[in-house]
Formats: sequence, structure tokens, C-alpha cells
Amino acid sequence: MNKFYPLKIKEIIRETSQAVSLSFEIPENLKEEFDFSAGQYVTIKMEADGEEIRRAYSICSAPGSDEFKVTVKEVEGGRFSVIANNKLVAGDILEVHPPEGKFVLNPGEGRKNYAAFAAGSGITPILSIIKTVLRDEPHSKFVLTYGNKSIDDTIFFRELLELQSEFPHRLFIEFVYSRTKEENAHFGRIETSTVNYVLKNKFKDHPFDKFYLCGPEAMINHVSEVLKRNGVKDEEILFELFTNSEEEKEIEGDTEGQTEVTVLVDEEEFTFSMDRKSVVLDEALEHDIDVPYSCQGGICSSCMARITEGKAEMSKNQILTEDEIEEGFVLTCQAHPTTPTLKLDFDDL
Repeated sequence: MNKFYPLKIKEIIRETSQAVSLSFEIPENLKEEFDFSAGQYVTIKMEADGEEIRRAYSICSAPGSDEFKVTVKEVEGGRFSVIANNKLVAGDILEVHPPEGKFVLNPGEGRKNYAAFAAGSGITPILSIIKTVLRDEPHSKFVLTYGNKSIDDTIFFRELLELQSEFPHRLFIEFVYSRTKEENAHFGRIETSTVNYVLKNKFKDHPFDKFYLCGPEAMINHVSEVLKRNGVKDEEILFELFTNSEEEKEIEGDTEGQTEVTVLVDEEEFTFSMDRKSVVLDEALEHDIDVPYSCQGGICSSCMARITEGKAEMSKNQILTEDEIEEGFVLTCQAHPTTPTLKLDFDDL
């Protein structure tokens, strides 16, 4: 379950001055393992300066397209993103975990209207979703509102225009630029007026079935609030965070003392003792247990496990639903034990 596979980089595509796409070769014997749904991500693992780095990146290609690509935007001080944009070359080998994630499109039959609000590198999973809708739902339409500083900073700019030209009656794009004024584009940021323009003005005759949001947390939160004020239900809004600024909440249970933790991962059982003020994932890694993880910030679902005995509380959670929490799931990177014993199953997902 927590297995990484060595994949060769087939091609590196320069998307913008600060973003590259890594196209991987998927060997025939791994095709099934790396089958994915539109919107999912992979975790990439590598060694740098003697230290292991893990980073999660959304797949930007469409399922079944014979392409397997992720896009990496260079972040100042970012360890893997700097390496990917400046040092990796075609032929290099990276350790890659099979696709996962819940920010997905499940294509179906019928006629649907989708809308997405993306900013910056938040376009990566959205592009996969758009391509899948256009290919697999021939009667559906898609409206994308996409914010960037300028055209030069816009990842997939040409590719999106080509898709729009190919599907002029099904794909509609509202570009938003905060630094430059461009013809047929909005100036500024994605804000209340932008959302209302899509919902109440230009596309008022398109009742939307689902909304996909991806980008900075502040944008996601604001767009969500505006959508809900316009009567959109929670279950119709899906979002993917790349960063999390949410403050840690105070743990209400007993955080004093030690807990004996037992974890089941890849059908092997491990037991260790830990201080309840620590989080389960950190302690499991400290005990050299190969449990799955990626972001370590509570914004992906890689480290999710089910509690089978005892209790634990999360200091952050913007991923798991109330139903999943009710079923016993926790993000182990945020989970503090609150009982003398705690049993977690990483295999029962």
C-alpha cells in the first residue's frame, strides 16, 4: 500500500519561466497500479543532501490518455520544486507513489454543467478534470475561471486556448489577471464580483451541477462563501488545498501521559509508546515504521487511517468529512492520542 515505484522521466516540458511538467514513462507491468481518476495526485520521493523529501503533485493529464504528467511550480526556498525546475533532466528516475486523493471527477452519462475556479498552479488537477469531461461526457459543458498575475505566468495557457478552440460550445474560459490588463480578460483577482459574474450574468442560464476549486486557501474560502450565499450546497463544492494556514485547534481530550499505539500497515502490526502531546505520524516515523504520508500538513489524505480502538483528536482537518470522522478515520499527521491505548489500521480505507 505504501510502495513507491521508480519511474523514468520521459520528458520535461517548460510551461512558464517558473513551472515545468514532468512526463513519466509507465511500464506495462505498472499500468494498472498507476491507473487514476481525473483530479488525483501522486507523491514523489527523493533524496536531497542526505534527507528524504516527499511532495504531492496533482496529475494534469487525463486518465486513459497515454500521458502521465505532473506540473511543478518553483517556490522560493522549495527544495523539490527548485530541483525539478533547474536540475532534473529526461531519463532521471524518481520514486513515485501510485495515485490517490478525493478531489475527483467521476464521469457519467447525461448533460451536466461544471464550473471551476482556479488560481496559479491550482489549474493542474482542473486540467485533468476538464479534459475528462470534454472526452467522456459529450453533452456536458465546463466553465473555467482562472486567475494569474499575467499571461506569461499562466500555466497551460496555449493548451487551454487550443481546447477552447476545439470545443467552442462546451468549454468557456474566463481569464483573470492581477498585474496586466488584457483583451477579453478580467483585471484583478477572483473575488465576489467575479463569482457573481459567472453565476448571475454570463452563465446565468447554466445551472451548475458541481464546482471545483483549487488554488490559494484564501481564494478557496472566499469563493466557497460566495457560492453558498448563492444557494450552492456544500456537497456540490469540491476543493483541493496546496497549503493550509488553519490554526491548530485545542485538543479537548486527555493529552497528559503516554499512549500505547498499535498500527497495522501493509498487513504488518507494530506497537510503540508515545507522548500524547506528539502526533501519531511523527512518532511512527521516529520508530522507523513505513507508514504512508505526503504533505504532513493536513491537506492531503495520504496518511489517513481508521481508528479501531481508542480515541485520537486532530489539531487540523480540512480534508475528512464528518461522515468519515464518524467512521473512525483520522489524518495521522494531525492526530493526538487521548486514551491509554490506540489502534490504527492504514490498510482499511
